[in-house]
Amino acid sequence: MTPASDAGRLARPHATLAYSTTGPRRGPLAVHAHGALSSRAHERRAGLFDWTAVTATHRLARYDARGHGESTGRAVPADYHYPVLADDLLALCDHLSPDAPVTGFGASMGTATVLWAALARPERFDRLVLAVPAVAWAAREPRRSGLRAAATLVERRGRGALDAAAKLSGPPAVLARAPQYTTEFDLAEPLLPAALRAAAASDLPTPETLRGLPHPTLLLAWDTDPLHPLTTARTLAAHLPNARLHVADTLAEVRSWDRLAAGFLAEGERRNGNDRGAGA
Repeated sequence: MTPASDAGRLARPHATLAYSTTGPRRGPLAVHAHGALSSRAHERRAGLFDWTAVTATHRLARYDARGHGESTGRAVPADYHYPVLADDLLALCDHLSPDAPVTGFGASMGTATVLWAALARPERFDRLVLAVPAVAWAAREPRRSGLRAAATLVERRGRGALDAAAKLSGPPAVLARAPQYTTEFDLAEPLLPAALRAAAASDLPTPETLRGLPHPTLLLAWDTDPLHPLTTARTLAAHLPNARLHVADTLAEVRSWDRLAAGFLAEGERRNGNDRGAGA
């Protein structure tokens, strides 16, 4: 039987978020935040971060970050800083699951979004699934200058120049055999410079601040990608007190991530059931 599917929009300051949900309407909620310059549709076309297996037990919400995909936004860099995106995620969680914590899923920029949200309101989440965290902290400095240069490139020569540069660099080696993978961006040209400058000014929370997050966390990383290096994932795994790390070396392993995530969430459901039984 096909899982139930719904779509909606949520008004936010200076933006409207477009979202969709799939899975049992009465099931626990999981919310996925996508990467920078991506969207729900972009991830679907690329065949990444599917999480279909999760919908057997959870209602899965996916949304377009402000300014991305079908969501609206404005050309103001401060609107796209990671803590602002985290506030959007928290508002969506409150809207879709006001009375129960949710599982936070994120990829790249979405991982940063989830972590900033979990720090702001840890009670809002029960588990975290964090995929391909981006280069961070001291190692992010060269990336910042590259993002600022990309913003200037779009302003001077249009988004076509950025698209061409992305195609030239190509995908990470682990995705080289994914024929549907695309380097295209899902952000309107007038908003691109603001989003790029916000990414240059943003970062993951410092490792020390993450030690107090109690959530069971599944970290999913791949190798051969300097923009999402293993060093970031390993540092997160070392500082998050209840984390496990899975590293994919092949495309087949990347495509198994939805099953890994489903099993991880099932562990939580079994533990919750045991806790309820013990307290009966």
